[in-house]
Amino acid sequence: MPGPRRSVLALAVLSMLLEEPTHAYRMQQLIRERRKDDVVNVSQRNSVYQTVQRLVRDGLAEVDSTQRTDNRPERITYRITDDGRATLRQWLAAMLSVPSREYTEFPAALSFLPNLAPAEALDALDTRVQHLKRHLAELDAEIANVASFLPPLFAVESEYRRKVVEAEITYVSGLAGELRSQRITWPFVDGRPVWPS
Repeated sequence: MPGPRRSVLALAVLSMLLEEPTHAYRMQQLIRERRKDDVVNVSQRNSVYQTVQRLVRDGLAEVDSTQRTDNRPERITYRITDDGRATLRQWLAAMLSVPSREYTEFPAALSFLPNLAPAEALDALDTRVQHLKRHLAELDAEIANVASFLPPLFAVESEYRRKVVEAEITYVSGLAGELRSQRITWPFVDGRPVWPS
């Protein structure tokens, strides 16, 4: 029988519960306040609640207390279990040590690049480089800000993301250069690529 399903959000929730018992809404706030929403998707409000429920069902978290104030809904505070602590450590070790296949949009878009005219593809890639350069500047500012009041440990994910963005800028700029020089090109007629039969 497989163990509890691992996810980045579940890892984040267990990490917060390791700090102290808390409720789902506060976890979502903390993820945003700590800028972890750059690496943990909490855009859907219910995602944290559903993840907490799954962790409770799997025995990795449990109800610590329930409070009701005035006409507000019950506020349930959760805590991590011993199994949750062990699972958190296992997940973290696995995520750090074993690369996983990630299906992101950009590599998928590259694989279907010939569905744009070469000039359209070049425009899109040039635009991406500009977005990436802005993101790189934001990461530099974030890293400098964190370094002003916290030890370097608290900036490692930002430093990693910075290196990834820097490498992507190099790659995308190079690909745009190859399109610009027409070293890479393809025939495109009437809104579609035309390949020899």
